[in-house]
Amino acid sequence: QVQVVESGGGSVQAGGSLRLSCTASGLTLADYTMGWFRQAPGKEREGVACITMSGSRTLYADYVKGRFVISRDNAKNTLYLQMDSLKPEDTAMYYCAASSRLLLFRLLTAHEIDYWGQGAQVTVDS
Repeated sequence: QVQVVESGGGSVQAGGSLRLSCTASGLTLADYTMGWFRQAPGKEREGVACITMSGSRTLYADYVKGRFVISRDNAKNTLYLQMDSLKPEDTAMYYCAASSRLLLFRLLTAHEIDYWGQGAQVTVDS
């Protein structure tokens, strides 16, 4: 039974920081390209950031560049998203995602995801 679980969500003031973590049971994250997606009410789920299996390459959506950092610790089977300088428009449910895609030259899309976490709510207050 594969289970992917996010943690670290919550409510912060604009300009604040949060660090999301993603761990998995029944799944070795080192075997997957990993990403973070987010979805606000009434909006489509969108890719925020992704990272290669080794962690050597990362990609970001334009609206988070310079503010968010995706990283992974394969020894701990954990994926992270450090979010700094948060804005109210960052408010969304954030999802951890694992993909079998090998070539990473653009952000992952939802149809390329093999496993999803259940989501962590991030709320940014003005």
